[in-house]
Amino acid sequence: MQIYIEFYASLMKYLPPGKSRFRREIRVDEGLVLNQLIEQFHISHAEAHIVLVNGHYVDGESREAQELVEDDVVSIWPPVAGG
Repeated sequence: MQIYIEFYASLMKYLPPGKSRFRREIRVDEGLVLNQLIEQFHISHAEAHIVLVNGHYVDGESREAQELVEDDVVSIWPPVAGG
């Protein structure tokens, strides 16, 4: 099935090649769970600080159970600091 991934800031280095700066369209197996996707891209749990699916925040515990479906958009941000 097709989904979209968006990695921001220091996580952009994990994106596969593509034309868009932040977003990639990828194909994944049916039944893929959110944490499996994160691990597939070698992103640690500490690095995946903010995770959204279709604009909705998914907390750490829910990432084990959140099954992805066709056309989902998964957005991931690392911890950020600034002022």
